[in-house]
Amino acid sequence: MAVLLFPFRHLRAVPKSDLLIGAAIVALGMLEAFTVATEYGTTGMTKLWWVGQALVTGVLVWFRRRSPVAVFILMILAQYAWHRQGYEHCQTWQLAALLIVFHTVGAELPFRPGLTCAVSGILVFGSGAVDHRRLPLEEAIFLTVLFGAAYLTGLALRAYVVRVHHLAEQAVHLERDREREAAEAVARERARIARELHDVVAHSVSMMVMRAGALRRSRGGDDETLLGIERMGREAVEELRVMLGVLRMPLNENIPQPGLDLLSGTVDSLVSSGLRVTLDVRGEAVRLAPGLDLSVYRIAQEALTNAVKHAGESEIRITLSYHRDFVEVEVTNGRGNGGRFSALSTGNGLIGMRERAALFGGTFEAGPRPEGGFRVHASLPTSLEVSAGEPIA
Repeated sequence: MAVLLFPFRHLRAVPKSDLLIGAAIVALGMLEAFTVATEYGTTGMTKLWWVGQALVTGVLVWFRRRSPVAVFILMILAQYAWHRQGYEHCQTWQLAALLIVFHTVGAELPFRPGLTCAVSGILVFGSGAVDHRRLPLEEAIFLTVLFGAAYLTGLALRAYVVRVHHLAEQAVHLERDREREAAEAVARERARIARELHDVVAHSVSMMVMRAGALRRSRGGDDETLLGIERMGREAVEELRVMLGVLRMPLNENIPQPGLDLLSGTVDSLVSSGLRVTLDVRGEAVRLAPGLDLSVYRIAQEALTNAVKHAGESEIRITLSYHRDFVEVEVTNGRGNGGRFSALSTGNGLIGMRERAALFGGTFEAGPRPEGGFRVHASLPTSLEVSAGEPIA
């Protein structure tokens, strides 16, 4: 029983087209068993032999792609057993199944094994070895042409499939070449931009730092404002150097991005320059996802930059609060110049901060305070945490 059920365990892997063809052959065989079998002098038991033969033939067709050589040999043996029962001609379902398996050896096997099977099968049928009789010449020619044509159609199909596969591989290679050329073009453009930034921006900032240092030394070397300008200028040059290095690096390399761990250093540099800036961290700091960490830092950095521009001598306060489901950052400053942006400001910083918050599903607010000054507040959900509640080392 296990042997009989073994083929049916693998029916899920059989293509639906093969299942339909096999079922059609079984149905045709049963139809002939109960219609024309009596013309061949069959009895009730012999009809069951016809039905069994049809079932075996249909099952073999189901698995013809999986084991084409084995199915081909079994089909020839089935025909030999059929003719040993005294039947001179094969039935319609048998002829259809034979044509299908000849087609299969041409379509599924490499050229030499397929040709060997086809020629061997044609010789077996054409010589009369299957039905133990000497075939007339016209019948031998008919079988040779019939089975040869079935094999050639399979061979043509295999050649077409191989050609399509080859063209698909060529298309994949061409697409990879196109992507590589595009990446190289982007890399060249990035390198060009890096050179221009180095030649223009970095040189100008370096000259500013040098002149600020010369002016500080000419005044005795104790001017905290000029010292802060020098320090911030050097930091700007260093950050620009890092960014230029990023532009020159391959696109597929991972670049370390700044995060909230740099915020305290930024505040310290401003305090050392004589500005009144305080940082208040509330809650237990958690390790945020890199993109979220970068966005919160950039929002705080941009808000702090605007506050430094417009706060005058008023105090700037940064509040970074970690909650269970979200992190919020708030930057406030005092009255200063009335909390209004100067004429040089375009407001693009506020747009960028709002876009960064919206990217992570957060909220953003910015506007004058009732008591005077300006307030920037952003709240971003921490659902993208790398490890929720994991303290920063």
